[in-house]
Amino acid sequence: MTAVENHLIELLPAKDRRRFLAICEPIPLILTDVLCSPGEYTRYAYFPTEGFISLLTLTGGSPELEVGMVGREGMLGAQIVLGVGTTPLRAVVQGAGTAWRVDAGAFRKELERSVALQRVLNRYLYVLMAQLTTSAACLRFHQIGPRLARWLLMSQDRAHCDSFRVTHEFLAYMLGVRRVGITVAANALQHSGLIAYHRGDLKVLDRSGLEAAACGCYAADRKAYADTLD
Repeated sequence: MTAVENHLIELLPAKDRRRFLAICEPIPLILTDVLCSPGEYTRYAYFPTEGFISLLTLTGGSPELEVGMVGREGMLGAQIVLGVGTTPLRAVVQGAGTAWRVDAGAFRKELERSVALQRVLNRYLYVLMAQLTTSAACLRFHQIGPRLARWLLMSQDRAHCDSFRVTHEFLAYMLGVRRVGITVAANALQHSGLIAYHRGDLKVLDRSGLEAAACGCYAADRKAYADTLD
């Protein structure tokens, strides 16, 4: 890992960035690995450089539901910034890659020392809260097709390529709907020429068309990030 490749770290002044990277270690993000679970003590914060992580919640014994996603634009372990020692969500690697990992104790010390790091991560907290709020409204009010288009765009953004593997079963799990609903929605996107899908291999064919098919939540999330951190 020769480059930083995490946007939050890249936003730091050179001196703060070097000091922060000195307390980090590069690790692989392995597909389906669980990085944390609700109520656990937070041992590490993660700053992805490749790949992405799903943030999942469990309510009332129901299957887990994705409420957020973290790639190279963000971090896992934002509760540390708030002084909270436990995690509220389950985090699962959804796209394999790499990340900078930092010990929670060392992270807290650097936060106390670096005003620049505090400023960047406080802004990211706002973006994360906006994403979680948008996800809640999206789940309640939007149909499966536009939600699926949004999820595919979010995944493509973090995968940094047009192709990735995903099954209908996994999509149903992530979006909290029945598999048949995902099948119908995915077939509609494929028949419209927006995606190609075969036995778990998905390719985005028409990015602008997929953006048009997605609900407004996707554009809202991108605007919140751009307005706050770009």
